[in-house]
Order: sequence, then structure tokens, then C-alpha cells
Amino acid sequence: MEPQNFRNHAKFVPLFHFFSAPVLIMNFVWSCVRLWKSHWGTEGFLGVVVAAGLLTTLLSARLAALAVQDRVIRLEERLRYARLLPDDLKARIEDFTIGQMVSLRFASNAELPALARKVLNENLQDRKQIKQMVQNWRPDYLRA
Repeated sequence: MEPQNFRNHAKFVPLFHFFSAPVLIMNFVWSCVRLWKSHWGTEGFLGVVVAAGLLTTLLSARLAALAVQDRVIRLEERLRYARLLPDDLKARIEDFTIGQMVSLRFASNAELPALARKVLNENLQDRKQIKQMVQNWRPDYLRA
């Protein structure tokens, strides 16, 4: 397995990204075409509504999985922060946003205190920017 870093850490879920999403997007587009060709008939309208419902259900399920993942990461990182951060930063663990914690999880144990301090002091919110600051990448291969 290739070592993980900022450039290759994004995860593709083949069943979602390469099958379900494209199929439901094509179904939605096709339903819109059928509605247009049917001159806005009831059956065509119903097809678009159902296609939109299926597509939004798929996207909602994916977003729910990512939200649960973020909550688990927050819990793991709070435990890690309690072990690794100096006392003045331990008192500020609750100040970290989920986005900051999700991004900082890639920082090695050695560089975490300095990066955590910088993120809090400068109120950095951009996940990409925070991840790009990590010098010694700590991989996370168990992602949704």
C-alpha cells in the first residue's frame, strides 16, 4: 500500500463513486429528458421527483456516514489530545472544532502540540490549509 500523504489521502468508495452515484445521476438526467419530451406530463413529473428522491437519499446516506466518521474522529482525537498536549492546550480541547480535529488527526504525535497551538491561536478553519501544514503525515486508512 502506498504511504498516505496530503496528495493521496482522499478516499474513493468504488460502489458509491463509480456505480451508485453515476447511475442515479444518469437516471435523474434521463427522467428530466423524459419530462421535457412528454411536454410536462404527470408521469414525467413523477419520474423526476422519484429520481431526485433516490439521488438525495444516496447523498444523504453518504453525508451521514461522513458525519458519524467525523464524530468518531473527534472522540479519538480528544483522547489523543489529552495524552499529548501540554496543560495549557489541554484546557482548550473543547475549543477545537470538528473540522480542525479531523484535519489535525494526520499530524504526527511529535508535531501535534505546535500545530494545535497554531490552529487555535490563528483560528484556522480551512481543512485543506490545516492538512497542508502537516509535515510528518500520520495515515488514516480506516475511513468511510
